[in-house]
Amino acid sequence: MQAPLFLSSIAQEIGITNPIANDFIIHALTPLEYGEEHDVSYIDQVQYFRVLAESKVGAVLVRERDYEAHKASFPAHVQPLFVRNPHLAFAKLSQKFAQSEFADPFAPTLYDKSTKPSYPNIQPCAQIMQGVHIGENVTIGARTLIMPGVVISDDVVIGDDCKIYPNVVIYRQSMIGNRVNIHAGSVIGSDGFGYAHTDSGEHCKIEHNGIVRIDDDVEIGANVTIDRAVFGQTHIKHGVKIDNLVQIGHNCVIGEHSLLVSQVGLAGSTSTGRNVVMGGQAGTGGHIHIGDFTQIAGRGAVGKNLPPNTKWGGHPLMPLDEWMKFYVSLRRMLKKQEG
Repeated sequence: MQAPLFLSSIAQEIGITNPIANDFIIHALTPLEYGEEHDVSYIDQVQYFRVLAESKVGAVLVRERDYEAHKASFPAHVQPLFVRNPHLAFAKLSQKFAQSEFADPFAPTLYDKSTKPSYPNIQPCAQIMQGVHIGENVTIGARTLIMPGVVISDDVVIGDDCKIYPNVVIYRQSMIGNRVNIHAGSVIGSDGFGYAHTDSGEHCKIEHNGIVRIDDDVEIGANVTIDRAVFGQTHIKHGVKIDNLVQIGHNCVIGEHSLLVSQVGLAGSTSTGRNVVMGGQAGTGGHIHIGDFTQIAGRGAVGKNLPPNTKWGGHPLMPLDEWMKFYVSLRRMLKKQEG
C-alpha cells in the first residue's frame, strides 16, 4: 500500500517556493471545479481564476505573479503554492499518483472456464473464449461475448449483450455500457498524450489517472484508440458510432448519436453536442466544442467552437457552401493559368 503523500513532502521536488501554511495528505489531483479539501489543482492560464470562487480544493499550484494579480479571487480555504511553471509542477506531482495496470503482474494470463475465478464477476451466460486475460475485480454482463486475444485490465465494467472482438485492449477502470460492440485491435483507456516541458526542452509525462466511460448502444470500429482522462472521464455517450482508425484524445466528450468517420482525430478536451457528423480525416484542436447537429466535411480542420445546426469544411475552416464556392473558384483560376 502506498504511503500517505503529504503536501510538505513534495514541496522541494516540484519547486514550491513559499511556506506551506496548512499541510495535509493529498488525496487526489483534480480540476478546480471538482476538487475537495484534500485535493490539489493548478492554474496555468489566467481565465481559470474565475472558477476559484466556487472551488473546494485545498491547494493550487500557481505563479506568484499571477497570484498577486488575482489575489482577490482566492477563497480563504484555497492555499496558493508558488511555482515557476504550474504545468510542469503538476506533471511531476501526477507521477506520484500513477497507477499500475494490473494489481498482480504474476496472475494467470488465461481465463480457464474449468476453474471459477476468485475475483471477476462474470455472468454465467457470458461467453469468454480462449486466450483472454482478465484482471481483478472485472464485471462482465449477461450474454456478452469476449473473443480471443482480448486483454481486460483491473476494475473494468462491461455491460450486457456486448461484443468485444479479438485483440481489443481495455485499460483499468474503463466503464462500458450495454450493447456495445468494440471491433478488433481497438484500445480503450490508454494513456493520453500529455507532457509538460522543462526550460531545456525535455518532456515530462503527465500521468492520466482518469477513466473512459462508454454508454449504451455504441459501436467502435477496428483499431480505434480512446484515451483515458487526465482526471475525470473521457465520455462516449449513448448511440455514438465510430468508424475504423479514429483517435479520441483525453477528456473528450462525444455527444449522443454522433458519427465519426475513419481517421478522424480529436485533440484532448474536445466536446460535441448530439448528432454531430465528422467526415474522414477531419480533426480538431484541443478544448473546442462543436454544437448539436453540426457537420464537418472530410479533412475539415476545426480550430474554433462551432454553433449548432451548421455545416463546415476546408482548411482553414469555413461554412460548407462558402468552402465549395471557394474550391470551384480556385479550380477556375488554375485552369486559366494553365490555358
